[in-house]
Amino acid sequence: MKLYSIETELFKLDGGAMFGVVPKTIWNKLNQADENNLCTWAMRCLLIEDGNKLILVDNGIGNKQSEKFFSHYYLHGDHTLEKSLSEKGFGKDDITDVILTHLHFDHCGGSIDRVGGKLVPAFKNATYWSNQEHWNWAVYPNDREKASFLKENILPIKESGRLKFIETVNNESEESLGENTFSENISIRFVNGHTQQMMLPQIKYKGNTIVYVADLLPSVHHIPMPYIMGYDMFPLTTLQEKKSFLTEALNNDYILFFEHDPKNECCTLKQTEKGIREDVVFKLHAL
Repeated sequence: MKLYSIETELFKLDGGAMFGVVPKTIWNKLNQADENNLCTWAMRCLLIEDGNKLILVDNGIGNKQSEKFFSHYYLHGDHTLEKSLSEKGFGKDDITDVILTHLHFDHCGGSIDRVGGKLVPAFKNATYWSNQEHWNWAVYPNDREKASFLKENILPIKESGRLKFIETVNNESEESLGENTFSENISIRFVNGHTQQMMLPQIKYKGNTIVYVADLLPSVHHIPMPYIMGYDMFPLTTLQEKKSFLTEALNNDYILFFEHDPKNECCTLKQTEKGIREDVVFKLHAL
């Protein structure tokens, strides 16, 4: 097995929305905002080469939306999904599976391309993986979250016949995290604070356990308990899930892989007087 960090575009989001109840006087020292109160964030994907499978976890924002849509997010940086795959020696057609942590546009927008006026799968040889509960949540969205679920990113996946669902696991308590097996080396965790049944891939790799933490922990700076995004549908659920997961991760020496942190790819954890915090921060290729 080999793992590759796949960088796509950087984008900007409102700092207050990203850090929730934490005051700007504090979070602005961690990720400095511009004159519009916007901070820079990554859309980092994970590529897993596992036997005859080439699995991509999330795929960024894509490129098929309107100029007006993209103007809200200030895409920038030197990377694209295609360029990053090429640098690792792969192309879109090599991908066999796409695991979508959830269906917000910045995580699944690259799933579908617009070709000759038609919406078609960007990974023509891949199976796309979601789960039934989250799929229903995205296709019939609530009024608060529907702006993040764009039908052109979602419905063509099912129409292509390439959509499959991972079976979800009911948590035994609010403090526990359900988990299901995807393959010999990959299991899927389920969390519900950010959005219904978001999936977090957990990978056995070189004697380590790596968890792609998606929007449970967007960055290293979201490890402290109060740092919960304003975007989360159920922030108290996120709080419970963070406590449970971070305790488990600390006790079992998990490595966290960050999707949105613009600078930090991975970290280990340590216990401090203030609670669990990042310990060693490093690039994935250092493993």
